[in-house]
Amino acid sequence: MTTVERPAVLEIRDPADDSLVGSVKAATTEGVQTALAAARRRAPGWAATPAAERGIALKDAARSLRARAGELAVLIESETGKPRDEAEEGVLAGAGTLEQYAELGPVHRGRSLLGDPSATDLMVPEPRGVVVALTPWNDPVAVACGLLGAALVTGNTVVHKPSERCPHTGAWLGNVLAEAFPDDVLQTVQGDGSVGAELAAHPDVDVVAHVGGTAAGRSIAVSAARTDAKALLENGGNDPLVVDAGVDPVWAAEQAAIGAFANSGQICVSVERIHVHQNVADAFLTALVAEAGHRKVAPLVDRRHRDGVHAQVAEAIAQGADPLTGGFVPDGPGAHYPATVLAGCTPGMRVLTEETFGPVAPVTVAADFDQALEQAAAGEYGLAATVLTSSMAHAQRAWRELPAGTVKINNVFGGAPGGAAHPRGASGSGYGYGPELLDEMTQTKVVHLGPPGP
Repeated sequence: MTTVERPAVLEIRDPADDSLVGSVKAATTEGVQTALAAARRRAPGWAATPAAERGIALKDAARSLRARAGELAVLIESETGKPRDEAEEGVLAGAGTLEQYAELGPVHRGRSLLGDPSATDLMVPEPRGVVVALTPWNDPVAVACGLLGAALVTGNTVVHKPSERCPHTGAWLGNVLAEAFPDDVLQTVQGDGSVGAELAAHPDVDVVAHVGGTAAGRSIAVSAARTDAKALLENGGNDPLVVDAGVDPVWAAEQAAIGAFANSGQICVSVERIHVHQNVADAFLTALVAEAGHRKVAPLVDRRHRDGVHAQVAEAIAQGADPLTGGFVPDGPGAHYPATVLAGCTPGMRVLTEETFGPVAPVTVAADFDQALEQAAAGEYGLAATVLTSSMAHAQRAWRELPAGTVKINNVFGGAPGGAAHPRGASGSGYGYGPELLDEMTQTKVVHLGPPGP
């Protein structure tokens, strides 16, 4: 395998004040190969471990994670800027996900088939083998626990690469969880995108599960096609919010602010663009500016990311968008950026066509619901979408017509537990969460067991 140039050390600074959090050594090519070789050697034994025992190990891992949630939340805040209470909620959510998969894994079953009465015919799920999990920084524990939990409880060994923006969090999580499993069942390797690319392209990998940007996801899909690995991808999103006529504009602005500014806009299903009916546009914009004004926005993950967010905003302003509030880089240390509302946005602006992933609410005004729905359906992404409407007819049209894996009516976040969706288009492919993720982590074998001959 060709050696990939990469930084030898990942240095992390606190996005609140630029103070040094610490540094972590990145994996070498030899380290990547060693980890994958160990995972391959361990795979048959872990696959042969009874499912109930794998579930018990996952419960033990969840218990350890719960016991140290506060400690880990402090680390997440210092690396990513995510407020400590929200970070702790994410850790506890991750522990809950491990517990759910600990229960679901042992009852994940195949099917018996009705064939010849003298024979037995079965469809049996089996582990795929070695799973590489590439996870993001914006919710580093909750997302990782979903992929790791589903892979481990179904009998796969896992090599996990956390984001290079939160390597200390990834190392801490890996150490705590690995204590519950036999050696080399769960390993953590550190590094930037070049390490992820090397893992994804390795011929010994059976599944690459990725949550992150679209460019990386597409590269992984190409690598997986070459090695016949399964690619499980949740890529970027550009999630629209439609505000219909007849809704309370103040309530709609509250929903929009939650969707656009929560976690500083750094959520996979954040509201990235808003299409508002002209009848409520003025009142909605006034209320949204007020919402932005009293929201405390945590720093973005780092200055590099903030520069990318601001570049899109500045470009939109240069093209005619009106910054009703925010839209500037504040003085001082850290990676801070204010809640920003852009009016007068027009098709083609990058804040409408690309994933901004920051506390930015770009707004366009639609003549009617048909136009708003058409604008919301445009573009290459299809992760999620939200529609605020008092019309049942419009609600029915929205969920049927919007090309997104998740469509939410009258609530930007929320929904019943246990759901799972397929992202569309540039947003990826495959189930990335829910009970169906167990199906993604296994492959089905058909068995025909006939009677011995005469």
